[in-house]
Amino acid sequence: MCRWMTYSGTPVLAEELLFRPVHSLIDQSLHSRLGATTTSGDGFGIGWYGEGPVPALFKSIEPAWNDENLREVTSQIRTSLLFAHVRASTGTPVQRSNCHPFRHGRWLWMHNGGITGFHDVKRDLVTAVDPELFPDIEGSTDSEVLFFLALTFGLAEDPPAAVERAVGLVEEVCDRHGIRHPVQMTVATSDGTAVWAFRYSSVGRSRSLYYSTDVATLKHTHPELPLLSMLGDTSRMIVSEPLRDLPGAWQEVPESRWGVVRADGEAEMHRFRPARAGRS
Repeated sequence: MCRWMTYSGTPVLAEELLFRPVHSLIDQSLHSRLGATTTSGDGFGIGWYGEGPVPALFKSIEPAWNDENLREVTSQIRTSLLFAHVRASTGTPVQRSNCHPFRHGRWLWMHNGGITGFHDVKRDLVTAVDPELFPDIEGSTDSEVLFFLALTFGLAEDPPAAVERAVGLVEEVCDRHGIRHPVQMTVATSDGTAVWAFRYSSVGRSRSLYYSTDVATLKHTHPELPLLSMLGDTSRMIVSEPLRDLPGAWQEVPESRWGVVRADGEAEMHRFRPARAGRS
């Protein structure tokens, strides 16, 4: 499965987040400790919010650990909100349009996991996407379809409710096709003002997901780390697996939860409940 990370906070060079930590996302692309697969070499992508009205993307089908351009661009990108993803395909082609993050307007989306039996239910799910949004689907992954279902159900107005409705629809459709435990996901999404993260699986054993302890506490307990001195107290990270072994630095997101991190560093967490048709 894939690995991903997102950062929100004081503007920082992307290379400080992607390459410098001991167990960075680039290291995880070769040596994941907690993923379903050790290696995620089927492409990568980064998305960041900068000067323009929409976030920028840089994606490639090359393995992240072997792409010189990635190291070049991240040494020049300074951003307060970064998404990064390394891909391990679950069966769809290795092509740029299938690399995360996905973008629509101001929204970014990335996913680790999959929809079981996606080949058999793809038509039902795609036809549930708003016809005005459908032409903007570029790739062939279940992850992008889930994104466009969330957009269809009002991601821009209420992200948690939209994702709950999207997941509820997937489970409902898969039930009709006799597919058990169809959803496995950790998801991050953002409109540039906040980051929402979700951890859920139909079987109740979701892929790993962690969030960072507040920076003020980390600066006090780990003054030896130079990266921490660059970060303001509002900075937060959400990651598939910890970027380094630091006592007290990482907290696991509980099963079936969603959380939000706002630009001021304030965060909250709630239970995630898929919403099926006819169920409140």
